Amino acid sequence: MEYLLHYTWKHRLFPLKELFTTDGLPVEVVDVGLHNTDSGPDFFNAKIKVDGTMWVGNVEIHLKSSDWYAHSHNEDKAYDNVILHVVETDDLPAINTEGKAVATLQLPIPQHVRDNYSQLMRTDSYPPCYRIIPSLPLLTVHSFLSALQTERLNQKAERIENQRLKHDLNWEDAFFVTMARNFGFSVNGEAFENWAQHIPLRAVDKHRDNLFQIEAIFFGQAALLEGEDTDNDYYNRMKKEYRYLAHKFGMKPIQAVQWRFLRMRPTNFPHIRLAQLANLYHKSEGLLSQLIEAETTDEVCKLLTTEATGYWKTHYTFKHESPSKTKSLSQTSKNLLIINTVAPFLYAYGRYKGNEGLCLRAINFLEQLKAEDNHIVRTWEQCGLKVNNAADSQALIQLKREYCDVRKCLYCRFGYEYLRATNGK
Repeated sequence: MEYLLHYTWKHRLFPLKELFTTDGLPVEVVDVGLHNTDSGPDFFNAKIKVDGTMWVGNVEIHLKSSDWYAHSHNEDKAYDNVILHVVETDDLPAINTEGKAVATLQLPIPQHVRDNYSQLMRTDSYPPCYRIIPSLPLLTVHSFLSALQTERLNQKAERIENQRLKHDLNWEDAFFVTMARNFGFSVNGEAFENWAQHIPLRAVDKHRDNLFQIEAIFFGQAALLEGEDTDNDYYNRMKKEYRYLAHKFGMKPIQAVQWRFLRMRPTNFPHIRLAQLANLYHKSEGLLSQLIEAETTDEVCKLLTTEATGYWKTHYTFKHESPSKTKSLSQTSKNLLIINTVAPFLYAYGRYKGNEGLCLRAINFLEQLKAEDNHIVRTWEQCGLKVNNAADSQALIQLKREYCDVRKCLYCRFGYEYLRATNGK
């Protein structure tokens, strides 16, 4: 539980009463210091007044004061500037390398903090802190969601940068892979990303004016043209075209990728998404540049407008015909592409260029769009948390995945409010 004692010190959750060293000297904590996550004392540059004298230095925290010796701090000069040793149990005086006794403060973890933390760790409910949510001030909620939103955008920007590094620092290629992943809409996201990594874009560019050839490359590389010839003329012609292009550019279909179809609406089948993406690629040369210049979400939606070609009006796969229906990219799908592709790219590119305006535009786009409708968002709304837009829903997805799922309650603002509550509610 040493981490909980760290938390108690860092957030000043100890009782508001007069404190004393184990030698009986009065202690006033002016500044708990800066938490150190590397080697060395736990908190740097603390300000502690002991018996009326102000000390500036470091603070070390242990459950038992004898841990000072268990960790060999008595032999490490890095700990000679520790001005206060904070412990829950005092069982042995701490002495530094100079033979000087280190002032020790015995500070038990408050029982309500211990109890609340135990409740958070053992509850099966999600989110575990649901009882505190309705009582939180709007400013607290808003500030934390804003921080989570920025954290999520930064993580996505890092992934985009990693894609750029894989593709010789080419922004267009990184954009294509990211866009493709999000055309998989979660269920087939990884498969689409893997597929996109095997598309030779410079080769495809040479045939950009021919939509059928782009489709042939896209479907062929997806290993969806591997069957025998059938009475389906469109399939046979596309398969023949892919063989020619594959030989020309040295392409091979991706292997070991499982396209998912179960429990999925037919409009989300890989065939339809590939056809839509092929058409978008065909008609939108320089799409990334246009998206970066777009100033409103309406402009972005127009740029993302696409539909599968005529053959797919009566098909969801190559095998079976279906009632005629235009397979356009829906408004909901375009919104998701803005949330997961366009906004992160604007943010990543703005960060790379040092252009704060692009970063702000990315955030504005998220704030203009409706909140995503998924189980994560609905759960938080059931707890009494108002979700106003996509910026909020992205923040809550970040909260669940990076904090709730891994029980990092000690790093969460909502967890802090729960822990400090005297009744856990």
